[in-house]
Amino acid sequence: MSTNYWQKSSYSGTAGNCIDVAAADDGTIKLRESDSPDTIVTTTPEKLRAFILGVKAGEFDHFVNDATDADSDTVSPK
Repeated sequence: MSTNYWQKSSYSGTAGNCIDVAAADDGTIKLRESDSPDTIVTTTPEKLRAFILGVKAGEFDHFVNDATDADSDTVSPK
């Protein structure tokens, strides 16, 4: 069994609610929420890169906008 060396962003400081990342021996990337370290998501470097690029490009912004719209009487254009 291999040991994962977890890293968190230096921007996190000592705060909780952080994402920890580890590179596994098999070439996959492991992700976990620091408050729930037993729940681990495994992905490939390529898929993680595509996800990060999508976040930066705003591909998931509608999820935030939809949640905000549910709290108001107005509906944003889709």
